[in-house]
Amino acid sequence: MREVVLLGATGSIGTQTLDVVSRNRDRFAIKALSAAGSRIDLLAQQVRDFSPAIVALPTSTAADALRTALGSDCPELRIGPDASTELAELDCDVVLNAITGAAGLRPTMATLARGTTLALANKESLVIGGRLVTSAAAHGQLVAVDSEHSAFAQALRAGRADEVRRLILTASGGPFRGRTVDQLRDVTVAQALAHPNWSMGRVITINSSTLVNKGLELLEAHLLYDVALDDITVVVHPQSIVHSMVEFVDGSTIAQCSPPDMRLPIGLALAWPDRLPDVAAPCSWTDPTSWTFEPLDSETFPAVDLARAAGAAAGTAPAVYNAANEAAVDAFCEGRIGFLDITATVRTVLDEHLVQPSDLPSTPGAVWVADGDLSIEAVLAADSWGRHRAEALTRKETS
Repeated sequence: MREVVLLGATGSIGTQTLDVVSRNRDRFAIKALSAAGSRIDLLAQQVRDFSPAIVALPTSTAADALRTALGSDCPELRIGPDASTELAELDCDVVLNAITGAAGLRPTMATLARGTTLALANKESLVIGGRLVTSAAAHGQLVAVDSEHSAFAQALRAGRADEVRRLILTASGGPFRGRTVDQLRDVTVAQALAHPNWSMGRVITINSSTLVNKGLELLEAHLLYDVALDDITVVVHPQSIVHSMVEFVDGSTIAQCSPPDMRLPIGLALAWPDRLPDVAAPCSWTDPTSWTFEPLDSETFPAVDLARAAGAAAGTAPAVYNAANEAAVDAFCEGRIGFLDITATVRTVLDEHLVQPSDLPSTPGAVWVADGDLSIEAVLAADSWGRHRAEALTRKETS
């Protein structure tokens, strides 16, 4: 029986994780849950269903609402901005970090320091933390939850590290695959949220439409599997059946294939290196089907190339890339900027961070910090600066 601490229980990955656990109660028990506090009714039902010993919430208001919903059945509560980090320090077998954004960094670092297996759905903490995170992880301690990186982990079992030629990262292309730049100028929020294959949260869905998410996954693969950025190729695969591939030096390519269902990589992460039975439906081989692959249109979707630039600079650059994007996504969803302005804003903020124009006010986090001087404080300062700088630029657009 593996004890699981689930951070981000009421989000998309969190709810699917609990679905996997509910089908495998002989294998897993939920020790603790954390949530942002925006879906108290759902969290209360999760507590009733899984009986965690501890629940973490960021505010007293959310904690009071949960106490009201559960009455005498309310478990021990941890309250405050560091509550999820406290859960990550608990004695358990697996911490699944499904928190959104930079807020997941401290729980990630706490899990690694504790020596617990980290099932990582919070890709942002790895991307922004970079070598700070990977150097803190013991061999095999980091287990990917993203479907693409789970695919890499499975395919990499087919050979030694020195036999790998490159990783092939697949992308659905999002809802705007095949469109030109001109056709993207008047894209609406509703259109950007209409992903053809996956049901996800707002930020990751918008990121999939701009391909920023693929840029983040590129950096994640680079860090997880220690493969050079130039040895990771992004290929558009609209069907989202081949989740990624590994090409070996002899010319062989190993692919991991399954219908799009996040429960499969979640189940594998929880049980790693073992597999759970019947987590998701397999591919059907009785009906005619076609899988297609296309090169990435980097001119229309420059986000992956921007991620490569951030990854090549390393240090605090990926934190700024991620933070500027999240602020720009908010601005787009609020109607302050257009769709194409999202990646344009990211480019501007990243360039400023790396080049430091003389007329840019010097504030904490504005100056690029190299890998050798990286710290949690430096990463979070860069994250904060990137958000505020993108926020200022997107408000300037509408002034």
